[in-house]
Amino acid sequence: MLDLTTWMEAFLEKVQVQFGPRLEFVGLQGSHGRGEATDSSDIDVVVVLDSLDAEDLKAYSGMLDGLPHRDKACGFISGRRELRNWDRSDLFQFYHDTTPLLGDLADLLPPIGREDAHRAIRLGACNVYHLCAHNLVHGKDAAVLQGLYKSAAFTVQALGFEQTGVYWKRKTELLGRLRPAEQEILQTGMALKENPDLARTDFEDLSARLLTWASGVLTASAEEAG
Repeated sequence: MLDLTTWMEAFLEKVQVQFGPRLEFVGLQGSHGRGEATDSSDIDVVVVLDSLDAEDLKAYSGMLDGLPHRDKACGFISGRRELRNWDRSDLFQFYHDTTPLLGDLADLLPPIGREDAHRAIRLGACNVYHLCAHNLVHGKDAAVLQGLYKSAAFTVQALGFEQTGVYWKRKTELLGRLRPAEQEILQTGMALKENPDLARTDFEDLSARLLTWASGVLTASAEEAG
């Protein structure tokens, strides 16, 4: 069984030895970062270097090979300049969903605010709408549907931030602060995580609900923009 504290201590020691003063930030994302991990959860580590090339990636991969639970290690690695110039809708989620372990993202990124949350909402809803429609017609894949509800949860978190001014990492904390439409999407996603078979047995109904929700978010977003 994975002991995250022990694993992260070993990871931090190795990554600092590997990259030394070039290492600018280390953080943790995903379910472990939110305190919602299960035994099957990946370890989503964020690493930012002063710069990044293919040789750095090769060295980083080799370093990970020397750690236990290598199959669970994933995440994000970048150079500082590339991260700073990333699309701001992605940076909104990235900034708020990352738990810092070494360094401070505020020193690496431009200020992140409500405009970025609004852009994250629109792009997130666009992607969910498009992929949900495609899956209903072509893929008809229950696993894809489950993944779309997971993606929709990030859009719901951005909506929660836009509505309350607070980014709620944990879904259980966010639920009671949402409008009914967003509550339903988040609750459905949580139910699918507990029972993935629902995506197969209720495929058409759950797809229709997600499509209708994404359409509503897009319409409301366009109306707010004037």
